[in-house]
This record gives sequence, C-alpha cells and structure tokens, in this order.
Amino acid sequence: MTSTVLSLRVDSELLDRLHGHAAKRGMSVQDYVVRTLVRDDFDERFHTAVEETERFYGADAPPHATPPPSARRT
Repeated sequence: MTSTVLSLRVDSELLDRLHGHAAKRGMSVQDYVVRTLVRDDFDERFHTAVEETERFYGADAPPHATPPPSARRT
C-alpha cells in the first residue's frame, strides 16, 4: 500500500482535543486521526451497502435481510 502526505491546518483548540483523545488511547494524534477517518469511511460504505441491499430486496425482503432500526445509522 502506498502512503501519501495529507497536511491539515487546525486551530489550537481542536488540536488540543485531538491530542487528549489520542492520549487516552495511547496513540499519536496522527494515528488517532487516521484511525478515525478509516472508521468513518467504513461506516459510510457499510451504510451505503445496507441502503443498496434494501433497494434491491424492496418490500419483499425477508426479516433477516435488513438490520433492525436500532442498528441503522442516520
């Protein structure tokens, strides 16, 4: 896998909060931000896949084909 540099400009308050969240997990700010981005990307792709599955099956979907409303992200 290739890596590329992404430079961000953040204000000091946000950086302090990121540093605090990362420190609680024993991580660097960079690792914390990357992990958060990866997790959010996965959540978005999963949500899209669920929506596509619901459109594919439509109203005839068996009860186990769609997640319960509490598991869906809004």
